[in-house]
Amino acid sequence: MGGRYAPALSAYHDLLKGYPGVPQLWFECGMAEACELNFSQADAALQRAAEAGAKDVHLLVLIGQKYFRLRRFDRARDSFQKAVAADGHSVHALLSLASWWERERRLIEAWECVETAFSHHPRDPQVLYYRAFLLHRKGASDEAAAALRDLIKHGNFDPNLKVSVYHLLGVVSDALGQYEDAMRNLNEAKDGARKMANTEALLRDYDKWDGWRRELLAVLTPETIKQWQAEASSSPARLAFLGGHPRSGTTLLEQILGAHPDVRAFDEPEAFPQEVLEQIAPTKAAKGLTLRELNGLSASRRADIRGRYFKSLLREAPGGSAKELLLDKNPSPTNSLHLWLRLFPELKVIIALRDPRDVVMSCYLQNLSLSPVTANFLSLERTAKHYADLMDVWLRFRELGGFDWIEMKYHDVVANPEGEGRRVTEFLGLSWHPQQANHQEIARKKILHSPTYFEAAKPVYKQAVERWRNYASALAPVQERLAPYCKAFGYPTA
Repeated sequence: MGGRYAPALSAYHDLLKGYPGVPQLWFECGMAEACELNFSQADAALQRAAEAGAKDVHLLVLIGQKYFRLRRFDRARDSFQKAVAADGHSVHALLSLASWWERERRLIEAWECVETAFSHHPRDPQVLYYRAFLLHRKGASDEAAAALRDLIKHGNFDPNLKVSVYHLLGVVSDALGQYEDAMRNLNEAKDGARKMANTEALLRDYDKWDGWRRELLAVLTPETIKQWQAEASSSPARLAFLGGHPRSGTTLLEQILGAHPDVRAFDEPEAFPQEVLEQIAPTKAAKGLTLRELNGLSASRRADIRGRYFKSLLREAPGGSAKELLLDKNPSPTNSLHLWLRLFPELKVIIALRDPRDVVMSCYLQNLSLSPVTANFLSLERTAKHYADLMDVWLRFRELGGFDWIEMKYHDVVANPEGEGRRVTEFLGLSWHPQQANHQEIARKKILHSPTYFEAAKPVYKQAVERWRNYASALAPVQERLAPYCKAFGYPTA
């Protein structure tokens, strides 16, 4: 838990010699192996954990979740199926498998799991909630709304589930065009989430980190970027970063680019957060990273971090052709562009833009695990602040220049997917490929990590453009805060 994986593995290996039948030891050993990027050893340990804990539903679900994070999707599915086989009446097992089928967009199988759980536990709030969720996924939003309101009226459930119920009712109300009800239910969900954690402490941490980042950005110069370019070393692969603020259309563009046969696209991988931020940021938690320290990263240190990054990234798609371009799509690390460009000066940067008001409203519609970043999405005011904080990073680097970058606007991609897709594809040094026009068909065969995974396989639709107008009165207090960004990125302010 302290991040010292090598001594942890030594201890686990010693323990397992004497206690090979303890499944929890194998599971924890597998987690440590994964953190050391020993992916084959991690797989072997997790398989031993599943064998030793063949009747332990909770452990089998945990193994499935770990395999999902490792991008071993067949293994993940198998683990959830084993959990149901171990106890066919378990709500935990059945809903975990249903959630997996839903992520694969196999709604018939998901519904069968939920109906089995419902037949054994007809009053279980989790079952009733997920049943309503699948009704919404199936397009029966009226039925989903009625089920959720009935659950709120009669349910007696824990605060976490209550937040999810109100949030889902907000999303369903939005789909039904009942925008006042949607906002009311979303606010109820956000209020509940604030009561479950020390959100003030989370936001204080976020504000400190943002302050450190602004101090660093203020002292960067074009000469700094040129120095980093001059210190570039040979790269084992061509790399592009697709960023921008979350909910700006990165998933759509990733699907278009990822359909190219010479592009390996990675959907919100853990490589950068784990192998760059975790390698550098923990030692600077007290005061942030200074420009002197950033410039002082030695060539060997940079090479080590780069190597770990690529090894972690390629866990999802080992092998491949040397001519392929690797596309890391991950909006949140846009606020760490200074680290991207220090470690990968050859990087091609694609920034997705969308009307700031659409972005803020779309983020507010998300129900995410709380962290110093996502705690901002508990109010429209803080969501707007987060937008400003992250996009200030981009505006600063756009001003500095000295690296390869391009911007794309979501509404332009929606209006002309092939034209905009062709423009960005050519920026990457590639020619447009006919199968990129059928990116939805390819997306249907993929399992995505983005919160918009379900929508990614649908045809491009225009309803999300200027969606903010449905919530214009709620957004009125943040319009002034967002106006400079509307102007900077070419969006009307009214």
